Amino acid sequence: MRNRFIAPILAAAMATALAACLAAPAFAEPGSWLEPPGGLPKLSQQTLPKTGRGDRTQNLDFLFGALKVAPDETTAKAIEQRIWALWVVSPSDTANLLMLRVRTAIEAKDTDLAIKLLDGIVKIKPDYVEAWNRRATLYYTKKDYGHSLADIREVLKREPRHFGALMGLGLIMQDVGDDKQALEVYRRALAVYPKLPRIPDLVKTLQEKVEGRDI
Repeated sequence: MRNRFIAPILAAAMATALAACLAAPAFAEPGSWLEPPGGLPKLSQQTLPKTGRGDRTQNLDFLFGALKVAPDETTAKAIEQRIWALWVVSPSDTANLLMLRVRTAIEAKDTDLAIKLLDGIVKIKPDYVEAWNRRATLYYTKKDYGHSLADIREVLKREPRHFGALMGLGLIMQDVGDDKQALEVYRRALAVYPKLPRIPDLVKTLQEKVEGRDI
């Protein structure tokens, strides 16, 4: 019964993800794609930066280009942090203030309140990708794969390069036992973020499991 519920949403999420092009290792902690390494930028009502849509898009394109050719993991991590910083901030002051409340609720381990706040954010600012990603992550921590996959689909529709959402997609596919699809996502993840730690080892392990060893 649960598989019949998950299957159509999983198919839609995969169609979006694989058509556009990270996935996370099976040993990642639940919800580990919620924040970048070291945590999200510390924002307050007084320090929220103003971002123009055009400038933001150009900056992201430049950073993703740099991420692909980063010479080492240290450089790649620095670029990753800058990408997260752009994702986290919305052009909407209201959405930003609500996201601060979401963070407070998450830190207080009040997942239900955080989800309710995110419900409000996606209604008033549906193009704010990080709100969808946060809610997908929280649904994942509740093992609500159907809602999580639906939100991941919304993220990838708006930002196919969102390695955080692809992490979630990979984790869910592994959780439901679909190693073949997980392998495809992990491979595409490396196309977005070649220096992603441990992903090459995971790809190798899954490749042997799914496709067998080379003779």
